[in-house]
Amino acid sequence: MLFFVQKQVAGGPGLEANRAVPLNRPPLPAAARPRPGRTGSGAAVQVFILAGGLSSRMGRDKARLRLGGRALLTWVRTAARATGWPVRVVWRDAVPRCGPLGGVWTAFNRSRARRLVFLSCDQPFVTTDLIRQAGRAKGPVFTRTAEGAGFPFALDRDAQLAVAQALTEKRFSLQAFAERVHARNLRPAKTFPAQLLNLNTPAEFEAAQRWTKGG
Repeated sequence: MLFFVQKQVAGGPGLEANRAVPLNRPPLPAAARPRPGRTGSGAAVQVFILAGGLSSRMGRDKARLRLGGRALLTWVRTAARATGWPVRVVWRDAVPRCGPLGGVWTAFNRSRARRLVFLSCDQPFVTTDLIRQAGRAKGPVFTRTAEGAGFPFALDRDAQLAVAQALTEKRFSLQAFAERVHARNLRPAKTFPAQLLNLNTPAEFEAAQRWTKGG
């Protein structure tokens, strides 16, 4: 298996590029070995909604929580489908307990698309415009939030090897992965900050309920 290491690029200090070289790493679990093109769309861009997390902080399945009469997942899927791109939900991660990277890996193995956009099922106010912005950008991009790199984000297919490396090394942090692939920041319009809200806890969910009711 090939893994990425860094090398200095001539012509500019501080610029780096990825160079694929063979490294001796522990093999990935069988479920995490590449099977590109197994199923999915051959479209240029495909959207994946990650819903395979444990929802440990919420205490129940976030995707099915109802907000304003609709499940959280329905809010996100509606915005995603409005892009016109194919949309799939990752209900179960092929490599469990790895955070969002487990869902990212699963998506890569279920899609033929050249570019994948990743959404979280607990971000009900995400806008179609922001999803399109991620899908049309070049290279790896992560939305910049107060906490750092977050959803939505988008990766080209060549990032699959970097996901494999992170899983093999058990480095599951999304922040660390964004740094690994030298992702650019995706800065959404400040006119609707609610689109970046992640509902991780009961308190955040209750606040969102009040917000949708105008309270």
